[in-house]
Amino acid sequence: MTRRAVQFGCAVVVVGLLAGVAGAATTLLLHGVEHLTYHYDFGTLLSGVESSSPVRRAVGPMLGGALAGWGWWALRRRCEVPPLSATLSGQRPVPRAAFTLDAALQVLLVGAGASLGREGAPRQLAAAWSDIGTARLALTAADRRILLACAAGAGLGAVYSVPLGGAVFAARILLGTWQPRALGTALITSSIAVAVAAPVTHLEHPLSWPQADLSYLLGFLALALAPLAAAVGLAFGRVMDSAPTWKLRSWMVIPGIAAAGLLTGVCSIWLPELPGNGRSILQVSMSSGLTLTSAGLILLLKPLLTTLFLRAGAVGGLLTPALATGAAAGSLVALALNQWAGTDLHVAAVSLSCAAGVLAITQRSPLFAALFVWELARPPLWLLLVFAVGAFASYGLVELRRRRQDATAEA
Repeated sequence: MTRRAVQFGCAVVVVGLLAGVAGAATTLLLHGVEHLTYHYDFGTLLSGVESSSPVRRAVGPMLGGALAGWGWWALRRRCEVPPLSATLSGQRPVPRAAFTLDAALQVLLVGAGASLGREGAPRQLAAAWSDIGTARLALTAADRRILLACAAGAGLGAVYSVPLGGAVFAARILLGTWQPRALGTALITSSIAVAVAAPVTHLEHPLSWPQADLSYLLGFLALALAPLAAAVGLAFGRVMDSAPTWKLRSWMVIPGIAAAGLLTGVCSIWLPELPGNGRSILQVSMSSGLTLTSAGLILLLKPLLTTLFLRAGAVGGLLTPALATGAAAGSLVALALNQWAGTDLHVAAVSLSCAAGVLAITQRSPLFAALFVWELARPPLWLLLVFAVGAFASYGLVELRRRRQDATAEA
């Protein structure tokens, strides 16, 4: 075995360990901020929001937004925080301190109730710390790129306890390859990270699957819902793409994010599922706790509030907001059919099928979408096929549309 192979093997273990520590650290910080914002001791964020007063619901996200905005204003005055993709491509060196501070501000904002995903912070933090941990090892530029991408995927896997999802995210989305060396590294680092973060996450599934009778006809329903998921996914992507994100350096970032937090808090007085990354919406949709009205309002408000934070200058993930938006759309269809057509559809399965379709569009990877959604809830294994049908069908419709547009433009 050559020295390079030994050092790469050591680097794989170091990356997995540090990504797990990063995932555990961001999880602890997130829970601490959530409990402080909504003043509760036990339970989920949704239970904390529901038990808090209307004033706390409104003021908490506003204060958290103002504090995070001030932090970003101060950070961006002193240095630039490039997107993670720029560092993975080798265009920029990894800004270790800036990535760490930026990740902490993301967790602060999401914990205070912002409508943004929490997964961006552990990805950045894992990449920054892994760059420090492997700095003295003799690695090629290609090996370092693989390791940094796998660190980011392992950070995602650690916080949600989804080792396969984290590995596929690193290999397929960040690296864009199925090359065995990259995929093997991603699987090892993500598995190690999930195990290291287990004392904090307890390997709990983020979503609780309800026990109910299921039908294999759900696969046909997922196929029928593909046009809806494709439409919602395209609309979500366009809304997010229209928002200028981390480039805002003006002091206006402080009142801007605070105002977005206040609006989110006010809306949560009537819809307590809105604050946070979207897990609360997924929980309620799976337990059939949404009504037609609440599902419709969430379908509109979740992406709107998310883009308001981005326009104000905040930074955060979009995985779970996209999932929550798709779940609201699926719940709306299932509830409407159950109420008006007299059907008995499994709301949880329908909502997650639509969520997988929307995520396939926004992440441009139907395999990751199906696997990630399945790992989040861990329903019966055969439902992975149902989620895959929804994800691949939705993605196929969008790709077919894109090719027709390209052909029309060439003609």
